[in-house]
Amino acid sequence: MYLIDQHTKKIMEECKLRARDAGLSFDDESLEYIVTNRDMLELSPKLMIPTLYDYWVNDVEVLKGIGKYKLYPSNPYETVINSRPAISFYNDNNPDWLNIMIFYHVLGHIDFFQNNIMFKHTWNDDFVGQALADKRLIANLRSEHGRWVDYIIEFARSIDNLAGYYDLVWQNNYMDKNAISSKLEYYFKVFLQEAEKVPDHEFYKEVGRFNNLPEGKTKESTFFAGVKKKHPEFEALYKKYTKSGKKPKTDVLEYIRDNSPFLSKQENQWMKSVINIVRNTSLYFSPQGRSKILNEGWASYWHDELFRLDDRITGHEIAYAKTNAFVTSINRVGLNPYAIGLRLIQYIEDMANKGKLEFDFQLIENIEERKGYNKNTGGGRDAVFSLRKDFSDFTLINTFIGQEFVDLHKLFVTGQRLNPQRGTVEYYVKSRKAEDYKQMILDSLYHPPDIVVDESKTGEDVLYLNHNFEGKQLYRPYVPETMIGIEYLWGCKVQLETTEIINPPKKEDGSRDGPVNKRVVYTMKNKKIDKHLL
Repeated sequence: MYLIDQHTKKIMEECKLRARDAGLSFDDESLEYIVTNRDMLELSPKLMIPTLYDYWVNDVEVLKGIGKYKLYPSNPYETVINSRPAISFYNDNNPDWLNIMIFYHVLGHIDFFQNNIMFKHTWNDDFVGQALADKRLIANLRSEHGRWVDYIIEFARSIDNLAGYYDLVWQNNYMDKNAISSKLEYYFKVFLQEAEKVPDHEFYKEVGRFNNLPEGKTKESTFFAGVKKKHPEFEALYKKYTKSGKKPKTDVLEYIRDNSPFLSKQENQWMKSVINIVRNTSLYFSPQGRSKILNEGWASYWHDELFRLDDRITGHEIAYAKTNAFVTSINRVGLNPYAIGLRLIQYIEDMANKGKLEFDFQLIENIEERKGYNKNTGGGRDAVFSLRKDFSDFTLINTFIGQEFVDLHKLFVTGQRLNPQRGTVEYYVKSRKAEDYKQMILDSLYHPPDIVVDESKTGEDVLYLNHNFEGKQLYRPYVPETMIGIEYLWGCKVQLETTEIINPPKKEDGSRDGPVNKRVVYTMKNKKIDKHLL
């Protein structure tokens, strides 16, 4: 692995100038490395962070990657990581014209990392440097505690998807202590969501009401004047809350770290450092899993926009078209995040230019009138930059995938069925409805289970976890192994309340009623699992 040569670096710096002229915003410094495919295989399990701590699972993944590469050799164009400075990796056999396209794509990613609010908690961090410090700490702990360090890493990593990422987003983007008081934090985070349990549309309506008030010293008092009319009990509940000294909810990993009787023992204090490293690493990379479609779409949008306007494309138009089509073509089976993200951004830009994002257009029901609607407002570029700043994959998909978008790109949901005559599995068009296509993409998004600590049932002799069922049950084979690790970290019995989808037994006539949802409790005690229905 080595830095790109000065000729190639000059190309990158020229791309930066043109990208900034187009409106992209990113730090001046960046590092570009040439790597072999073998380097890629070794870096991938470490999330492309060369300094990330060593762990035996990474070695297993490298061996798996080598095996796959022998069967299916591939040559990735680039990889970029969200660090300070931003670091990107390239193969050594790219011609200059291809590097120009790839550099624009990478700059799109860097712009997204450094401006999307989902990444705000990473903007001021040198994670590569922090990872090196963590790696050294874990190496020192291994020399003192041996294999027990790897056990703690494994147990912590089994639940690192339960780290409170959205609480972190809330604190960074909406709960700036210099601008918003603890009273507002209580109202939005506790009173509305936990005490009143208001539906989402009412919650966002209140957020909008606060945001729309004029800035000034009286903004908060004006806002709460309206709250008191609707909720006269609010002031009393807020005073009771402040007197109780109740802290905001913590995630499962954080709760175990701070409250475990086992970890609180003097001889086990070192384990908290390991858990903290695993949790912080998870939180750092959490936004990437939640913005894959938008992030790749944004980078693809800009490499296409900027490369086609670049005079250095001359003579390579056909080669570029072929490469770009390979990256951004729509898969008829499966999901290509580059393709869907790119076309959604282009679709939204076109809608904004024609004024179709305005409320008046949403009221039009006539299909032909909707097709011909065009106010030439010219706000497309502002709209896509708003996407880059405020949206995630979920909000992008849930907001903008409609029947017009599905029809425009002839999208559909595929199904599988057995062809009895040929004895083969064949694909067929299952649905062309926008709601079905939207649901298919939403089901593919990263969405860890919502599991919280029930403090009313938790004590020194038991840790009680509650899974808020969202229509998808936990993967049962993982439950015992995960709970063994939690039991070790807590030091005693662990219980997990969850919902499982159960098929009733067949009736005498051979028929069977549909599946039903049942609340169950798993209990892990002394490494033995037990389950009973509630």
